[in-house]
Amino acid sequence: MATVTSRDGTRIGFEQAGTGPTLVLVDAAGGFRRFGPMRSLAEHLAGRFTVVTYDRRGRGESGDTPPYAVEREVEDLAAVIEAGGGPAFVHGFSSGAVLALLGAAAGLPISMLSLLEPPIVLDRPREDDLAAEIDELVAADRRADAVEHFPNGIGVPAEITAEMRQAPFFPLLEGIAHTLAYDSRITTAVSHDTLRSVTVPALVVNSESSDDRLRGWATDAATALPQGRHLTLKGEWHGVSDDVLAPALGDFFRGAI
Repeated sequence: MATVTSRDGTRIGFEQAGTGPTLVLVDAAGGFRRFGPMRSLAEHLAGRFTVVTYDRRGRGESGDTPPYAVEREVEDLAAVIEAGGGPAFVHGFSSGAVLALLGAAAGLPISMLSLLEPPIVLDRPREDDLAAEIDELVAADRRADAVEHFPNGIGVPAEITAEMRQAPFFPLLEGIAHTLAYDSRITTAVSHDTLRSVTVPALVVNSESSDDRLRGWATDAATALPQGRHLTLKGEWHGVSDDVLAPALGDFFRGAI
């Protein structure tokens, strides 16, 4: 593991593996290098790219300098891209995809962008009540309740969250419960103007097994992006396995699709 210092002085932990063009992976809510899909995806991509994974602020080996602002996470991504050697491909999942998109809109040196099921709602206003509710639960030392409240608040099917508290990874999520409010704020920070400002080639991917809402958000985002492309892959609800996703990303970043 290495570290890089973000603009506000926050230490961000990252690592890289493989050879080839730099590809930075951006985790979704609750994900970091010790937990979530990015480490495995990195292993599948390392034969074609120098893959950089990092702990978003407040998670894993990264610091968390207050006060929080979405702009600070964009600056974290900028620092990671610079540490990786400069212009990079960037892939993000869910709220991490939205963060990657915001980075591109802010002018970070991102040459191509891929987004797996970004939760972007363009045609109706989105309130930030969920972030405030998570903040309140964490402030009351109800971190376990905050972890459960987040997926309920974003529409995760009940059968997926039903036994969450008994899962062996639940203590990890409790430890970073406060960061779920960060993701809620990130997903409400995108507008039509944001998407129109992202002029790099962008691939928006969804799973064929996701619900109409997730598939529709992916289609709408791809349509709104000036160089957006849309791809549906075989997968589960809100996810695509590495052996399906990695070849598609490799082909996209290599210009084959």
